[in-house]
Amino acid sequence: MNLKNFLFALIIGTLTFSCGNDDENTDPCATITCPDGFIPTINGFACLCVDDGSQEGIIEVTGEVETTTWTADNIYVLSGKVVVQDGNVLTIEAGTVIKSNPGTGSLATALIIARGAKIIAEGTADAPIIMTSISDNITSGSILSPNLTDADNALWGGLIILGKAPVSVADGDTEGQIEGIPADDLFGRYGGDDEEDNSGVIQYLSVRHGGALIGADNEINGITFGGVGNGTLVENIEVVANLDDGVEFFGGTVNVKNLVVANGEDDGIDIDQNYSGTITNAFVIQSGATAGDNALEIDGPEGSTYTDGLFTINGLTIIDEDGGSDTAGDLKSKAQGTISGASWRGFTDNIKVRASFQNNCTEDKTDSYTNFINDRLVISNSEWVGTASMSDWTTVYTGSTNDDESMDCEVPAAYDSAVEGKLNAEGNTIQESPTMGADATPFANWSWSAMNSKF
Repeated sequence: MNLKNFLFALIIGTLTFSCGNDDENTDPCATITCPDGFIPTINGFACLCVDDGSQEGIIEVTGEVETTTWTADNIYVLSGKVVVQDGNVLTIEAGTVIKSNPGTGSLATALIIARGAKIIAEGTADAPIIMTSISDNITSGSILSPNLTDADNALWGGLIILGKAPVSVADGDTEGQIEGIPADDLFGRYGGDDEEDNSGVIQYLSVRHGGALIGADNEINGITFGGVGNGTLVENIEVVANLDDGVEFFGGTVNVKNLVVANGEDDGIDIDQNYSGTITNAFVIQSGATAGDNALEIDGPEGSTYTDGLFTINGLTIIDEDGGSDTAGDLKSKAQGTISGASWRGFTDNIKVRASFQNNCTEDKTDSYTNFINDRLVISNSEWVGTASMSDWTTVYTGSTNDDESMDCEVPAAYDSAVEGKLNAEGNTIQESPTMGADATPFANWSWSAMNSKF
């Protein structure tokens, strides 16, 4: 390794692998195997995998990124929080491969597009942009990894995009701090009042093997949209094998067309803080083998601001590959919006609808159940595929207790019947085989999911 590379590594801490041992007499590189083109180098108690200069086209990136273009003739290796700050634009050429260093907690690697910044990632069906782990031996021009599978996750963080569109966060606030970013890091702020805010363009992007731990029961989503506005163009995106949620929306109004989330360990699509955009043509593919949680997890307003927005999901296919994932959906706190043209396939657990009670369990509080009954939360013209009846499709549940919290409230049997009645009234059906759902054609040839016959 030449002196320039060594000094560069010491300055930026590129590709830091924590060995979990601060004993000064222990070699922190003893158990580290670096990928081709990198060699292990000790820096204090850390082991750095540093570019050994033997390969052309490896660009190491950390810290703040000013306006620049990442090109397809290079492979970009990210380390730590890589941040595009307000006023800057990151352009990523079609066909570019981006690999990321592992790390947990504050050292977890993530690409963050801050409020006021833009990402212009215009991949194509012939040359998608791929974000993956440094452990992935994929090369430019390839679609599939030669060594990683859907069981490999938490190998880096993920992509975080933050904007100035409305969000409904607690305490009447109009802004929030995105999860995983310390409060004193101002680049983690999101939200505002501009529904048409523009964070750039994302097309033909595949994000893989992320979800690194940042704290107890807290991981980074594959793609996080925080207060992103509908001036942002997002279409043809994929998240594969993420430890946390595939795609999570924290408020905002951004519309997404052609989305697939495959084989994550947590929720497929997660909606929070009253996201009110439209998701069109989406797949969520879960399995027990990869410990899938809720296919959908949807919450409504979290605070007293921006409470009127409604989400829309049109054309949706949700697949449990082996019948072993968790629920087909959890319509949680005050969920409000519409799901139409959906097809649930292979699930043994149904959709949960949350009810809440007050006054010693005798009175309803506004929640997903009351929104469902009052046509503010709607499932319409959709199907449940399998041997079931309409009453098997949903279950009303509650987390409420009586006033002194000495016992749990019970959900009256009539609530399940009421939801069943709404499902019948909205044109939903039970089918032995699929008749509707999303169209897989837009994902052909470029996505990991299509190439692995997931549809």
